[in-house]
Amino acid sequence: MEYAIVDIETTGGYAAANGIIEISIHVYDGVSVVEKYESLVNPGMAIPRYIQGFTGINDAMVKDAPFFEEIAADVFAMLEGRVFVAHNVNFDFSFVKSQLAHCGFTLSGKKLCTVRLARQLFPGYPSYSLGNLCHSLGIGLENRHRAGGDAAATVILFEKLLRADSKGLIATSLKKTSKEQTLPPHVPKDDFAGLPSCPGVYYFHDSKGKVVYVGKAKNIKSRVNSHFSNNSDSRQKQNFLRSVYRITYQSTATELMAAILESTEIRRLWPAFNQAQKKAEEQFGIFMYEDRAGYLRLAIEKKRRNNHPVYTFHYKIEGHGLLRRLMKEYTLCPKLCFLQTDNDPCQGMAEHHCHGACEKQEAPEAYNARVQEALAALTRKPSYVLLDQGMNEEERSCILVLKGTFYGMGYLPHDVLAGDPEALQDYLQPYKENITIQSLLSSYVAQNPHQVLVLSE
Repeated sequence: MEYAIVDIETTGGYAAANGIIEISIHVYDGVSVVEKYESLVNPGMAIPRYIQGFTGINDAMVKDAPFFEEIAADVFAMLEGRVFVAHNVNFDFSFVKSQLAHCGFTLSGKKLCTVRLARQLFPGYPSYSLGNLCHSLGIGLENRHRAGGDAAATVILFEKLLRADSKGLIATSLKKTSKEQTLPPHVPKDDFAGLPSCPGVYYFHDSKGKVVYVGKAKNIKSRVNSHFSNNSDSRQKQNFLRSVYRITYQSTATELMAAILESTEIRRLWPAFNQAQKKAEEQFGIFMYEDRAGYLRLAIEKKRRNNHPVYTFHYKIEGHGLLRRLMKEYTLCPKLCFLQTDNDPCQGMAEHHCHGACEKQEAPEAYNARVQEALAALTRKPSYVLLDQGMNEEERSCILVLKGTFYGMGYLPHDVLAGDPEALQDYLQPYKENITIQSLLSSYVAQNPHQVLVLSE
């Protein structure tokens, strides 16, 4: 078996918007290097100052160097049919594959990451960066941050890894069923191997243990695998892969419980790589007050800390829809509900659902009674539980909603009566409701009415 040990220098950290400025390939047959290829590359863009300082490669040095398309055929010939080896292989592979694809070549095949291999075969070192690892192992490293120097050092590192591999780790890593070729460089394989194939929430942690991503899944292991099997060349994906060091999880009995838990955990932990569900939630409310003439008026305003609406919602359009429904069902005046704000004649009177309160043709007492009835109907929300399978045969999963507001969820022994809200609360974990959970429950109840147990008031 032959290995193509590769190192590249680039204009930036992700392939989608950056180019290669130097490439070095050492073909290693397991005994010695049998072929080498090395070249500066004109990236077709300016090299950022920090990259120039980091590598020592400047614009003048690559001005007359070949563009990648001029060397693509040679590079592909060096890599085709060989195991692609690099220190943090997914980074180098993503760049080379992307550049080759632009030139009409499809790079595929097996990969080995010397970071992952070193963590397993040489455990316990404080750092596995190429420079620090070479220092720890006594490997000479010349021309640091130049493709030729780093590739030559990686060859020596790989030789040491081969000699230390008494249990056949490298051969196992090259099997199609192994995750070694796709997992990020710092994630222990045991973290992935220990993931269950059930619903739940998974957490990706950075080097300090901080959660940087939370996700939900119907099948935790399959979903986590999908994050790593697609080695995208985007900046976000490459930053993401570099940031993940550990994987943990929480199992749930159902996919709905996983979705609810994910939403609460995103708001609790505020992970760096979660974009959805992190916007601040605005709340609006229906407010009631009595005007100078004694009529009760209803108005939609933004909910603030010290004001107290009679009913709250997340979207202003939702509030307008509710008011219009109440206006017609309880013959309320659109002007007194601020649904008509011009000086034209009352549309409600024209449509026969306003009895003239706006023109003082109806007594305040009669009109106000209907306003109170409308608000009472609006705020009468049912309490219910959603029952489903548990984590095992001795329990049921339970989601509790009290007067229209999500209370929490958990697991009930079969001998606990689901119809007693107070008894249920001893077994459930309370969670703070949000708009995502409201939407999840509303949709689920509509599609699964047979699982709803309405509780008596």
